[in-house]
Amino acid sequence: MKGLRENFLAAAIFAVVACFAPFCAESSDGDAAAIRGLLMHQFDKPEARLVVEPVVVRGSRAIAGWVQAERGGRALLRRDRGKWKLVACAGDAFKEAAELQKAGIARAQARELARALVAAEKNLPADQVRKFSLFDGVVRMDESGAHPQPGHTGHGGKAH
Repeated sequence: MKGLRENFLAAAIFAVVACFAPFCAESSDGDAAAIRGLLMHQFDKPEARLVVEPVVVRGSRAIAGWVQAERGGRALLRRDRGKWKLVACAGDAFKEAAELQKAGIARAQARELARALVAAEKNLPADQVRKFSLFDGVVRMDESGAHPQPGHTGHGGKAH
């Protein structure tokens, strides 16, 4: 009887996980799609198409690599009230957990996010990853998630 109860419990747990697994996957895919959409809306231009890949999500934080023409970088995002908001852009700094902690991310989550980013980038062409490193410094976005005022540096140290 005990074995039957354990088998029934295991089957019930499996059924619950199997039923909800697609929703978890969709949520992650949905987050990536929402992040890509946000970045495309803000930065894509007909004369300079934006490519956003990879997107790694851990909880309410995400990092997205982006390339536009001959430059690139990494965007740090935060989910706020169910919507993704751009927090900052950087180059290699966002591959480091310590830099992510400076942006207000808890140590464990920062480590997990940095590891996931490095792993995801291993699947990309070397030239694309090289372009992520071209972004100079860390540029924090304003409270609404918009690009800061003209005159900041980034994107290879050039003022905008």
